[in-house]
Amino acid sequence: MASEKRQVAERYSGEEGPMIPTNEGPAHLSGIANPAPMGLFAFASTTFMLSMYNVSTRGITHSNVVVGMAIFAGGLTQFIAGMWEFPRGNVFGATAFSSYGAFWMSYAAIFIPSSGIMAALIHAFGIYLASWMMVTFFFLLAVIRRNMSYTLLLSALTLAFVCLTAAQFTGNPKLIKAGGVFGIITAFIAYYIGVSEVMAAEGTALFRLPLGVWATQ
Repeated sequence: MASEKRQVAERYSGEEGPMIPTNEGPAHLSGIANPAPMGLFAFASTTFMLSMYNVSTRGITHSNVVVGMAIFAGGLTQFIAGMWEFPRGNVFGATAFSSYGAFWMSYAAIFIPSSGIMAALIHAFGIYLASWMMVTFFFLLAVIRRNMSYTLLLSALTLAFVCLTAAQFTGNPKLIKAGGVFGIITAFIAYYIGVSEVMAAEGTALFRLPLGVWATQ
């Protein structure tokens, strides 16, 4: 594994200075701590809460409680994680975390009752979800040959968006529950990656979790 990482680092060394391989993509050597675990935990927790609502856990029918999480955890915290990826030179991490941070903040704005947005959306919410389904699929294409863990994460998230988008256009409640199931799977994969990243940063970690890096050339 150490030799594979050195090969990746050599591949990405260039005019801008040495690069190091990370699970989100190559990044510059810097004194900035890895912001990925923060972004992953924020994303996972918000996704888990919304998905539990989508599967109607304990008869919950209103997603109002998710709004606060979407603004501050999935939104602001994840957006900050994306901003910190930029000075590290991590294109994928910066783009993905910033994008999903913006997604959660926009989602929260839609569901704030006083905004009046949801009342005017009707089927347009399906278009909103469809756009994020496409963005997620594009992110999947970027990692599918490089990282097994992110491939699984973005595959599950893409399927969740597919189900939720279809539910908006068809009105089928079973598709909402299916989207919730895929969302829960997505959340637990994100938790797994987040724990792995935190453990990797600790020199005396109790255990390590493999993430399945595929490409070394």
